[in-house]
Amino acid sequence: MTQTLSDRSVLDPALARGWTLAEDRDAISKTYTFADFTEAFAWMTRVALIAEKMDHHPEWSNVYKTVTVTLTTHDAGGLSPLDVRLADRMDAL
Repeated sequence: MTQTLSDRSVLDPALARGWTLAEDRDAISKTYTFADFTEAFAWMTRVALIAEKMDHHPEWSNVYKTVTVTLTTHDAGGLSPLDVRLADRMDAL
């Protein structure tokens, strides 16, 4: 089972890139805005392939050109290194 983050300073780079800590649970969130629906959906498809390889899947929603993402590790009961790695990969795309 994945362990939650013991050192929260590892979140600092993600927070500097626009990720925010959720107020109501141990998670981080970010909203991405794209040029149009096709670009947003293409990005989600690329992320889905990465997430599947990592066996770590985001909570997300898509409305037209906006994708809102929340990351937490459910089996760990909060944020884990997997969330940081997936956030890094999402931002790199």
